[in-house]
Amino acid sequence: MGMGRLPGLSRSRFGFVVRALARQGPYATREAPTTNQSRHLPGLSNVLRRASGLVILLVLWIGLAFLSPRFLTPTNLLTVALQISILAIVAIGQTFTILTAGIDLSVGSIGALAGSIAAGLVVRHGVPALPAMATALLLGMALGGISGLLIVRGNMPPFVATLAMLAVGRGLTLVYTEGYPIAGLPADFTNWGTASLGPIPVPVIVLLVVLAAAHFALRHTRFGLHVYAVGGGEETTRLAGVSTNRVKLVVYAISGFTAALGGVLLTARLWSAQPNAQLGFELDAIAAPVLGGTSLFGGVGSVAGTLIGALIMGTLGNGLNLLEVPSYYQQVVKGLVFILAVAIDLVTKRKR
Repeated sequence: MGMGRLPGLSRSRFGFVVRALARQGPYATREAPTTNQSRHLPGLSNVLRRASGLVILLVLWIGLAFLSPRFLTPTNLLTVALQISILAIVAIGQTFTILTAGIDLSVGSIGALAGSIAAGLVVRHGVPALPAMATALLLGMALGGISGLLIVRGNMPPFVATLAMLAVGRGLTLVYTEGYPIAGLPADFTNWGTASLGPIPVPVIVLLVVLAAAHFALRHTRFGLHVYAVGGGEETTRLAGVSTNRVKLVVYAISGFTAALGGVLLTARLWSAQPNAQLGFELDAIAAPVLGGTSLFGGVGSVAGTLIGALIMGTLGNGLNLLEVPSYYQQVVKGLVFILAVAIDLVTKRKR
């Protein structure tokens, strides 16, 4: 019997408890409903949660197809895919933290720092592109891990710990770049953001790889089962023998890694590292999972839904540009979309 496991809990029963926590989500910490009708509500609310994102996306696509004949052209759809690729990569990492009922507000600053470090190593120190990128990714993972340590060892709320990391990351970026862009990147670096394999941009291919890996980790590994269980009921999961602290450490390291990957790809796409890159990116990275059906209360969601949420955000931005809506109005629309996403989350939570 593992340390922390409930006395008398067999290995098979232990596995059953964790799987039940992952399935039931918020019901793991309160009395289950007793009527036949209420017993079906969790599944119904999850279906409604997932379907809402698809409905919003389809409505946007149909509306924009009527408003702008250019929207459904292959060129524009590839543009949308390229535009959302970096957001979706970062949002996939954010999904892991939200599934554990946490949040990561530092993804924008970690991405900016990682992009600046990668560019600086190449331009200032002559490091080859791939080792420089790998170093930046490891840095992002380490910073995410530090946020996780502040949460599990320092007992800080995720909001506070990652808000502090946001300030640290942005400050280190400004210190390293001295407030100026780092330009002069070679082609073997910029190709990661600008090249294509056939008609598909490289960032979109990277997104598909990240999406497949994240989906496999969440749906087909014990770690993924534990992620959902922690979000469904952390204390009960801990008593069932799961190292909840280790799970949370790993999910914040994953979030830091994907934030850094997004920052490096953005640097490659822009041909330079910008010290103020990804300012306010946290809002989009949180809105995408929630729009795609991931609950801010933890235990419910998927990375496939996160991709749908990112497509909604990208479709909105692209459509508003095609309709020549001024950029400052677009910020208002993004804020309203985030309110909509949280409202959907609250409504479906009540239905559970």
